[in-house]
Parts: sequence; C-alpha cells; structure tokens
Amino acid sequence: MASPSVRRISECFIKPLHDLPPYAKKPIYFTPFELVFLNANYSQKGLLFAKPSPPENHDDFSITTFLDDLRRSLSATLTHFYPLAARLATRKEENPHSYVIYIDPENTQGVKFVYATVDLTVADILTSLEVPSVVHSFFDLNNAINHDGHTLPLLSIQVTELIDGIFIAGSVNHLIADGTSFWHFMAAWSEIFRSKEQDAYLISRPPLFKRWALEGSDPIINLPYTHHDQFIERPEHVQLKERFFHFSSALVLKLKEKANAECNTYKISSLQAVSAFLWRCITRVRGLPRDSETICKLVISNRRRLNPPLSDDYFGNPIQSVRGTATVEDLMTRGLGWAALQLHEAVIKHDDTAVKKWVESWFSSPEVYKGNALFHPNTVHFGSSPRFDMYGCEFGLGKALAARSGFVNKADGKMTMYPGREGGGSMDVEVCLLPEYMIDLECDEEFIRILRSN
Repeated sequence: MASPSVRRISECFIKPLHDLPPYAKKPIYFTPFELVFLNANYSQKGLLFAKPSPPENHDDFSITTFLDDLRRSLSATLTHFYPLAARLATRKEENPHSYVIYIDPENTQGVKFVYATVDLTVADILTSLEVPSVVHSFFDLNNAINHDGHTLPLLSIQVTELIDGIFIAGSVNHLIADGTSFWHFMAAWSEIFRSKEQDAYLISRPPLFKRWALEGSDPIINLPYTHHDQFIERPEHVQLKERFFHFSSALVLKLKEKANAECNTYKISSLQAVSAFLWRCITRVRGLPRDSETICKLVISNRRRLNPPLSDDYFGNPIQSVRGTATVEDLMTRGLGWAALQLHEAVIKHDDTAVKKWVESWFSSPEVYKGNALFHPNTVHFGSSPRFDMYGCEFGLGKALAARSGFVNKADGKMTMYPGREGGGSMDVEVCLLPEYMIDLECDEEFIRILRSN
C-alpha cells in the first residue's frame, strides 16, 4: 500500500523581529570553501517529536498555538541569524570584468515557513526497516541547488503534523551554513522558543559573520565567468535504499579499542573506527576487483584546522573532505585497524598548511564543482557528525525521538552520521546504497555479527 501523501496547509515568510542595524546591511562575501559548492543541493535535516500528552485537567496540545510560537520565536532568532532571511546576489561588471556572488542582507524577503499534515504515526516512521520515502516530503526545496538562492529562500522550515507527532525540518542553503552552523541556529531557535517570554530574543551564543580570508588575499572573490550557465550543472538523482543502523556506545568503544589494538596505538578516534568498519563492509558487498582503488571520504570542518582557529560560532560553511585510499585487496586483508589508521592520518595531515595550500591553489585556478563530481564511484562518503547536539533542540516538545534527512545530497555510498539518542558516544548512521548493495550488506556476515553485538 502506498504511503499517505503530505498535504501542505499553509506557507508564509518570516522576517527578523527587529530592523537590521547599519553594520548588518553590508554584503557578506563567500570564501573558496563555499563557492565550490554552488551546484550542490541544499542541506536538509529534521527532528521527529512525539506530540505532548495532555496532563490531567489541562487542554490538549494546540497545533495552532504551537505554530504561532514557532513563528514568533523564529522571527526573534533571525534578529541574530539575519543572513538566513536574505537572498543571494551577483554583481557583474564588464570593464573591468567582475563576477561576484554574495549574500545581500538588505534583500530580506524572509525565511519560508510551511505547515503540512500527513496521516501517519511516529511508529510508521520509526519501525520501518528502510527510511520511508514519504519522509522526503517532510522537507521543502527538494530540487534546489545553492545557486538558486538568488531567487529561493536561503532557509525553509517545514513543520509536518503527524497523527501523534511533529516533524520540524530545515532546508538550508549549503553556501550559508554547514552542519555546525545549522545546528547552532536550531539550538538558538529552541532556546528562544523555550524562554516562554513573548519579547525574548537574547541567546547564549550569538553567531559570528566576519568571513575568514587568506592573509594578503582580497575577501571579495571575482569568479572567472560572465553567466551562470558557464558553471551550473545540476546533480542527477538515482534510486537508492536508505537505512539507519545504530551503534551503541559499547559497540563504538569496542570498534575503537579493536582498531587501536591492531595498530598498537591509541590515536584512532571512535568516528574513524566506525567509518573504517563501514568502509570495509560496503567495499566487500560491492564485489570490486581486488586491484581496484577504493576511497573513504570524511567531511571535515576547517574551523579548528586553521591557525589561528575559528570559533565554533563562526557562521558559514568552512568545510572540506579528506580521504583514505586503498586497493580492495589491502582494505580487505589488512584489517580494521589499518583502514582506520589511513583515515586518522588523512585527518592529521589536514592542518593549517594543507588548508591554506588548497586555497592558494584554488585562487590560481578557481572552479565550481560539477553536480555529479561531488560523489565518485567506489567511494564511501561520510557527512554530518555524531558530535552535533541535535537532541538538545527540544522546542517545548521534550527530546526528539529521531533525526532524519531529506532527499538531496545522496548517492551510492553516502553515509550520514548522527548522535545516538541515548548519548554516551553512541551513533546512528544513515546508509544510502543501490538496492542490490543494500540487500548484500544486510546479509554480510561481519556486518551482521558486529551489529548484533550492540
């Protein structure tokens, strides 16, 4: 039986509660870290909550009141995160040639806010072995790429009411915010929502918008184009299977200890150990030739890689990816520890010198990544992070039951990392694979044995 469809009930645009001061009306320019992703899709993450049970002698939960409170607190939050309510702009000049893409805070059309409903229960979402395709309809802007932020909102919030639950989803332009910045915004929004004060708008961690720039370089980057048709290439989407796999804190520790013991070290992290385990399992089920090359990519924030480091409150998308590379033969025969050590060494080498070398190289030959070049064959690609405090965003509904992602930025071998709901270093991993590989993964002897030890 087909899943019930999501019905959109209303939509509006939310603007900052207060007028912008003069300093906040200046253009915000992008760094090379961001401009390379003009063809990437928006980032989509959301939280599933249970509807509150009414206490005795109190009225039932009111979705109307809840939505009003969400809109009010969102407006107050945008007083701090005002670029999210703006649009992109391109400044073009011919003599001398100039092509500059930036955020125009004065174009404050607002954040899109959608209310929708669906005749499904929380259990329909959480008990399904695979992520139900209807979850993709809990998100707005499913086909938008970052360059579309010239005309589309840079952030769209969709609140979908289930029979017994609420799903709060954000689709954010990935030039504007990486995962660190998005969850910073969500935490601030939740903080203001839970303050219970109608005029509250103060937050504990204001964002920082001053852009990092390579010393001696012009922070206003002139791209080598005259029209966006010269670099736009929209990604193609393939039919995938999506499943969540849980790694308890005990299992994460077990994999970390095993990887370190095999290498006679203590340097390998929990994330590197879990990533290496999945890299090996997925490479095995793909049945690649033994002499072929396989790659494991980890998305990494440059905030703490730079010297001096950037604050975690730096609002932007200063990310890159690092990679471990191996032949299938080596990956399969040398063990978990060897694979994890390849990832550890790739992370360690990504220091201030490496980051700045890449930026200098990009300036010598600027490029925008093509849509389908963001993911490669024979690759396992890890995004997001189990360190994000997703479950700290409660919106008066208590702790979320689960976190989920949308339709976009997915390919065969794309892994999305989440913290486990119980905390303590546990992890949830959203695995996206071609259908035939997912079937084989669910039958893989080592994969089943390790997961069953949870």
